[in-house]
Amino acid sequence: MGLLKRITRSRTVQEALGFLVARYLTFVQRTNRFVMEPSDAYDRIGPQMPVIAAMWHGQHFMIHFAKRAEDKAASLVSRSGDGEFNAIALRHLGIRAIRGSGARGRDIRKKGGAAALRGMLRALADGEMVVMTADIPKIARTCGAGIITLAQMSGRPIVPVAVVTSRRIDFKSWDRASLGLPFGRGAIVIGEPVHVARDADANALETLRQRVEVALDVVHERAYAIVGTEDPGARKKPAPQANLARSSRP
Repeated sequence: MGLLKRITRSRTVQEALGFLVARYLTFVQRTNRFVMEPSDAYDRIGPQMPVIAAMWHGQHFMIHFAKRAEDKAASLVSRSGDGEFNAIALRHLGIRAIRGSGARGRDIRKKGGAAALRGMLRALADGEMVVMTADIPKIARTCGAGIITLAQMSGRPIVPVAVVTSRRIDFKSWDRASLGLPFGRGAIVIGEPVHVARDADANALETLRQRVEVALDVVHERAYAIVGTEDPGARKKPAPQANLARSSRP
């Protein structure tokens, strides 16, 4: 491990950086003019709390802007060194970290996926909202089965959420991460809850997985439209097909 990495992985440095990031994000939240859509989202979602707040990876920096002050929340955070830094920042923002992530073919015990699932189930049972990315690890904007399993086992609804700002930094990472900048406009878009029945079969679960994926695309598309910019991580839509019947005429 290089010297710079050793320094940034030290507890003291991570605590300081996590605090500074939390303060920066609070500054961004306070200096952007946010619009919530729908305007009565809290009235609709509030009675269904605790919910599973779903987001796309890369949009995680500002997702806590959608949380009300009175809502208890926990967020799934990986066990990596970067995850430790994120967990510290979340703590300063009033969100508890649950450590672990999906394994995607690797040792699930090492990644902490099973323990994380148990932790999220306990959180929901105790009245905490759980915030998690829906993507398959390292495959951006493809909803995995994990969030569907959590909803099925907990009986809590999945709520798609998007939080974006007009002024931001868009990184060229695999997840096209975005970090808001101060003094702009912001949008918080909250989609309709997706309920997963405990007795849903494999076909129903796949249908619901696709529904969550589409719903997350829709709330992000709408949020970026509100602030007047394009979504840098949006999946490319297929080109329109030519009218084959017409072109085949002599």
